[in-house]
Amino acid sequence: MKTLLIADDHPIFRKGLFDLLQQSFTKTKIIECENGTQAIEKIFSIKPDIAILDINMPEANGLEVCKRAIKELPEIKIIILTMYQEKEMIKNAMLCGAMGYLLKDNAVDDIINCINTVRTGKKYFETNTLSVQKELSLEGKRKHQLVESLKALSQAELKTLKLVSQNKSSKEISELLFLSEKTIENYRSRICQKLDLPPRNNSLILWISENKELLLHISEF
Repeated sequence: MKTLLIADDHPIFRKGLFDLLQQSFTKTKIIECENGTQAIEKIFSIKPDIAILDINMPEANGLEVCKRAIKELPEIKIIILTMYQEKEMIKNAMLCGAMGYLLKDNAVDDIINCINTVRTGKKYFETNTLSVQKELSLEGKRKHQLVESLKALSQAELKTLKLVSQNKSSKEISELLFLSEKTIENYRSRICQKLDLPPRNNSLILWISENKELLLHISEF
């Protein structure tokens, strides 16, 4: 590991972290940043192997920096080091592409292990964040299964499904697609068969309700 960047707007904490890392990684050049804009500029110009980012920073927060950095430099490894332990914040960090997530309270004990784990390409999350990681993993599997299910539908069936998800009735859909109401009912029936849904009148509505959030993020849909 040639270069490592740390970005935190608290000078005392940043100095302590710098000293700790300098002692542990004597051959690594460590760059300090005090705000998000500075972190982005340094990441793009220096291209460090690992960047350790606080979330709450001036000008650009750590998650914004993480997202922009990974988009431009997909090989960079990001560790979020923060006071935030809320589930939604951890989830957002994972979705932004962070390879590690640590709470500052435990930084001294875990930061070296985290860096050594992340530099090998593995993820490192504290024990109390693992439930969120499992939740995201399950969500990813559900999304994959959903995409595979939708691939079985024709374009006409997909359009029908999209309109059903917008609470359109069969009559309204038939008018929008210039088709008969019976044709739309046939599409709905075939959709239920292909999605392996039970033959109940409201089974498609229930399925859409359960999968609506995932459906919104699928471009094919």
